[in-house]
Order: sequence, then structure tokens, then C-alpha cells
Amino acid sequence: MTLAVRTTDLTKTYGEGETEVRALDGVNLEIPKGEFVVILGPSGAGKTTLLNQIGALEEPTSGTTDVDGVIVSSLNEKERTEYRLRTVGFVFQFFNLVPTLTARENIGLIAELIDGDAEARTDTVLAQVGLTDRGDHFPGQLSGGEQQRVSIARGLVKNPSLVLCDEPTGSLDIETGIQILELLRTVTAGRDRSVLTVTHNAIIAQMADRVIRVRDGVVVDMQENRSPAEPSELTW
Repeated sequence: MTLAVRTTDLTKTYGEGETEVRALDGVNLEIPKGEFVVILGPSGAGKTTLLNQIGALEEPTSGTTDVDGVIVSSLNEKERTEYRLRTVGFVFQFFNLVPTLTARENIGLIAELIDGDAEARTDTVLAQVGLTDRGDHFPGQLSGGEQQRVSIARGLVKNPSLVLCDEPTGSLDIETGIQILELLRTVTAGRDRSVLTVTHNAIIAQMADRVIRVRDGVVVDMQENRSPAEPSELTW
């Protein structure tokens, strides 16, 4: 079994003394490559902190994070930037699109940072998320679901091996949220790519290959739902 992510005794604290908060408390995880994984838990459980460690957005207090053989926790700042650029695609709850740029231009900003034909990369991911005919629209002209699909396309345009999603359906209604997660499954299945999605929604967790439950900075349960899914047909 090839692992996408391994954490060993991963700990993250904020503050000192009486104000110290232990967001992660010795987390040990092994996540196989190619899975759609949900990290589930209540607000304040440490889900986003765990995602930030894997994405090299924060440094650990102690312990290690290994992603595809790279010890993320040992990288210097320049190496961390390169890792985020080359290895990881990010999808956030609040889209983070530039309002004065079209969908195509929002994606193109990231595509231009990567070697190769930025325009071709952009066209490819726009097609993958079903927005070829909406590429010239501004975020304000798109629905919430369409904006999140642009955000997903922006995360995928680098062709990352790992996609990290922080509450990607948090600002969407449940039906649109399910469509977004099905989209993530479809555009990653069969591509040797892993997806880690943070959520507090147990209904969404039913769609995962693997569910990791976190509480008070500790992994309290890990359940395998099914083998990695094959691409499915979507109706928009």
C-alpha cells in the first residue's frame, strides 16, 4: 500500500502557560494514496489545524508529516512554498476568487505559475468542472456552486497529487454541497490523486472512502467506508 500522507506524533500548540491550547495532540495517521478522505469533527476539534500541517501552511510544535515521501515538517520556507505550489491544491469554504477577474482569469493566475501551456491547462480544468461556457463570467455572475467549481478548477490546474479542502461545502446548501463533493470525487478518481476534506457534516462523510474522526486534537476513530470510487456520471 502506497501512502499519500503519514503523520507521526504530530502536535501543534498555540499560546503559552495558562493560555496554551493544544490543537493537535500526538496525531498518528496513515492515509493511502488515491482515496477520498473526510476529516470529521466538531468546531475546534483540530481539523483545520491538521489540514494546515499537511499543506505546510503552519509549522508543527513537534512530530512529523510525510507527504509522498517528503517530510513536510522539515522543509525551510522556500521549500515549503515550492511544495505548496507543486504538490498541493487548496479548496476553501469562501472561494477566495478575485471579483474583478473572470472565472478563466482566476484559474489562469495559478496556471501561469506552473511550467507548460497555461491557457491549455485552464481550458482543461474548466471542462473538467463543467464550466467551459461560463469561463468569461465574473464571480458575481456565478452561483455559489459555480464559484466553488471555479475554486476547485483553480486547485486542480497545477495537477497536484494532493487536494486539501477546508469546509468546501460550508457556504452551500446541502444539495449543491453534495454535487461539489461528487465533482471532487469524479475529477480525482483514477488519477493517483488523494483528496482530504474537512467537514463537520456527518451526511457528507458518508460519501468518503475513509472517515477520520477528530476530537480535542486527537484522532478518535478511522473508518474505511469502501474502496476508492470510480468516476461517475454527473448531471448539472
